Amino acid sequence: MMWKWLGALLLFPVQMLYLVVKAAVCLVLPPKLRDLSRENVLVTGGGRGIGRHLAREFARRGVRKIILWGRTEKCLKETTEEIRMMGTECHYFICDVGNREEVYRQAKAVREKVGDITILVNNAAVVHGKSLMDSDDDALLKSQHINTLGQFWTTKAFLPRMLELQNGHIVCLNSVLALSAIPGAIDYCTSKASSFAFMESLTLGLLDCPGVNATTVLPFHTSTEMFQGMRIRFPSLFPPLKPETVARRTVEAVQMNQAFLLLPWTMHVLVILKSILPQAALEEIHKFSGSYTCMNTFKGRT
Repeated sequence: MMWKWLGALLLFPVQMLYLVVKAAVCLVLPPKLRDLSRENVLVTGGGRGIGRHLAREFARRGVRKIILWGRTEKCLKETTEEIRMMGTECHYFICDVGNREEVYRQAKAVREKVGDITILVNNAAVVHGKSLMDSDDDALLKSQHINTLGQFWTTKAFLPRMLELQNGHIVCLNSVLALSAIPGAIDYCTSKASSFAFMESLTLGLLDCPGVNATTVLPFHTSTEMFQGMRIRFPSLFPPLKPETVARRTVEAVQMNQAFLLLPWTMHVLVILKSILPQAALEEIHKFSGSYTCMNTFKGRT
């Protein structure tokens, strides 16, 4: 028994070195992308913003069917018609992912009308952009229900069938604010941090589930109506991401079976700094970069 443990201990650093070298090689060589032509994709919050761009990107890459969920029928209908014009079968369902019963009911309707979902994209989110003391209690609950608990309900609704088919992918459009919070968006940062923990746990839990994987995307500030009015101190140095870029990189991450994706790559530096710098230094970075006051001019979606 002791020799077995000793062998495993000696083998472990070799395995780590192999995985690091493999990852480095994959960064240099062009990746092999997964074929999506047999996949049925469901995008929550798919009527506008990043969700609409995700639907477009999946359609461009030849998925079989796209299903859009959201709360605003006008936006869903417009996006559905656009996707159909691109030659991809598309359907929409009115669904508030923060409502557990509604999620389960609409998931059943999707299976009966469209078929099994093989790629679930949890994109729906809200932000109120206020401090804790200025926030309405119901607004705080709403952001937690939609941004965090909504993923529990959608994943529980579709993951069991994915496991049966041994074919599925759970995608979460998260935010870099899950790793580095800012003032003025306490509801959003909290919900995204919870969502990140949910996806970390889920990703590890799927390691022994053949054919079923997960991808978490953590983008920097993206130029959509959702964060309208947010101001960065050095926009030329840290420009907001374009939603079409986030959508393209997200679909590529799914095709490469990438577990976690930070956008842009410079956000990795932020994670490293947060791990090694004292809190006082991090506070000065927030003040210097303008993230300490970036929500002061926040207007949000109108």
